[in-house]
Amino acid sequence: MIKENCGIAATYLKDTFNAPFILYQALIALQHRGQESCGISTLVNNNLIIKKYMGLVTQCFNENILNELRSKLGIAHVRYSTTGKSTIEDAQPFLIKEGNFELALAFNGNIVNLIELRKKVKEKGYKFIGNGDGELLTALAFFAIKESKDIEEAVKKIMEEVEGAYSAVMMTNEGQVIAFRDPIGFRPLIISFNKNGDVLLASETVAADLNDFNEMQTVNPGELIIIDGEKIERKKIIQNNQQHFCMFELVYFSRPDSIYEGKSVYEIRYRLGQELARTYKTDADIIVPIPDTSRPAAEAISRETGIPVVEGLIKNRYIGRTFIMPSQKERERTVKLKLNPIKPLIKDKKVLLIDDSIVRGTTIKNIIEIIRKAGAKKVEVWITCPPIISPCFYGIDIAIHGELIASDKKVEEIAKEIGADRLCYQTLEGLIRATGMGERLCLSCLTGIYPTPLAQRLANMLKDKKIQQRYWEVDVAQIL
Repeated sequence: MIKENCGIAATYLKDTFNAPFILYQALIALQHRGQESCGISTLVNNNLIIKKYMGLVTQCFNENILNELRSKLGIAHVRYSTTGKSTIEDAQPFLIKEGNFELALAFNGNIVNLIELRKKVKEKGYKFIGNGDGELLTALAFFAIKESKDIEEAVKKIMEEVEGAYSAVMMTNEGQVIAFRDPIGFRPLIISFNKNGDVLLASETVAADLNDFNEMQTVNPGELIIIDGEKIERKKIIQNNQQHFCMFELVYFSRPDSIYEGKSVYEIRYRLGQELARTYKTDADIIVPIPDTSRPAAEAISRETGIPVVEGLIKNRYIGRTFIMPSQKERERTVKLKLNPIKPLIKDKKVLLIDDSIVRGTTIKNIIEIIRKAGAKKVEVWITCPPIISPCFYGIDIAIHGELIASDKKVEEIAKEIGADRLCYQTLEGLIRATGMGERLCLSCLTGIYPTPLAQRLANMLKDKKIQQRYWEVDVAQIL
């Protein structure tokens, strides 16, 4: 399974002090984006206060804690670690104080030139407490604002220095809420308004839905938003015609009830199923979706083929998404805790198993084994996205070629390794048609072609030298 690193939210309320309660609900809506840690920061008596914990939102926050955070404005975060470790030190938001100035930041993404920028920040005298790039971005923003005395100039400097993916929300003890999105737009960010004119920013539209912020807009790539009292300023900081929106947001990460770049995630997943059904033929008796992201595709395949969809695998709702587990052994063990077959539905049937992606191959292998033990006569697997052949440097934990089963194996070889009688992947053309985004999609992990220069050189080096380190452990000087 794939890991993705964060969900963020920020709010600015006109009249009430309910910011922490709105952010709490937003984080619940975004919990699928990260289950390792969660945090909320608000402005209380002209000081930034942060409460962050390891664990799920509902396990960590209660009414008493939220009352301590009562404020008109705040930012919030749920995390899965792609860089750094799963520790409280790397939990977000991050807060930096110096003199009378305080800055808190939460972000979703990954910084490619992490090592280079950490060295620069250390030279300014900053001492890191963790290893994640969230702390790095906070430090970069803090020093940029301190040096330029201007938020717009500071964010422009960040966009010029940082290579990678970043949708970020910030807050100062001067009462400003700030948001910005990288010039290419890898990771999502929306701004929404309720009937009172209050503002909520979030990684997905579902966070706005839950809080009744019904007027929604996309924060554009390269855009800066500053909210200060009644004033909302929006400005395009860097003009860039190159846009690359993460295809995995559509295939896997985002909730199906979200709207991503103006498109329904559910409808795109449905069309991915249609593309598969129109590309391949099957003699299956039943279609079994692997809960939950492959359900829309399974419905579409059923309507195209006439083969019934059955809930052959039941998900334990008290077990988190397996991509959240930090180690491979934990992910493998969690599969059996998470999914259990309905044996009478599967026994003696030719099963068409639908899933969204294959990364390492271990999770799907375990699921196929579960289906076979339930008595399936045949197990055929259809995948709604094409083979993943190359690492991602923009916020997905696909860090080295050696982890990717499709990087050096043919489809037939993968089928044999995972125990499938047949394996069919989505075509690249089918993915592009289903999303309707054309050249605006980031397909780097599917093609090995990257939209930023350092990422391309990193990928080439990792592959050519067969380096087994994570990219954030590689000295950038090796490839410059």
